[in-house]
Amino acid sequence: MRKTIVPSGMEGLTRDWKMSPGHLAGGLLFLTGFNGAAPDGSVSDDPKVQIGVAFAQVEAVLSEAGLSFADIAEVTSYHVGLRDHLALFKEAWALRMRDPYPAWTAIDVAGFATEGVIVELRVIAVAR
Repeated sequence: MRKTIVPSGMEGLTRDWKMSPGHLAGGLLFLTGFNGAAPDGSVSDDPKVQIGVAFAQVEAVLSEAGLSFADIAEVTSYHVGLRDHLALFKEAWALRMRDPYPAWTAIDVAGFATEGVIVELRVIAVAR
């Protein structure tokens, strides 16, 4: 069984970009990479705000699928200037992740399609 997961307000990803915010397949939920740009396209200069925005978008997709952060199995986080905001990221992570903790890889990158974005999250969760 395969199913597209589209929370309210994210319909543009499917309509305009031809991608699913979440894609349920084989008992796993694969999320599109969510970054620090708000759904309206705005990008804060504050790394803490951007990190919060990215996690909030992940949470919206998980919730739409009936899941939570406790269901995440793997996260790859991509960062521009990783060392500059790693402590902030770890704080945001610690507020959300639950035991058993997901596997996590953090990668420093040169940039993203949206100017000013400093973080993007790639997430895989286990469906209930």
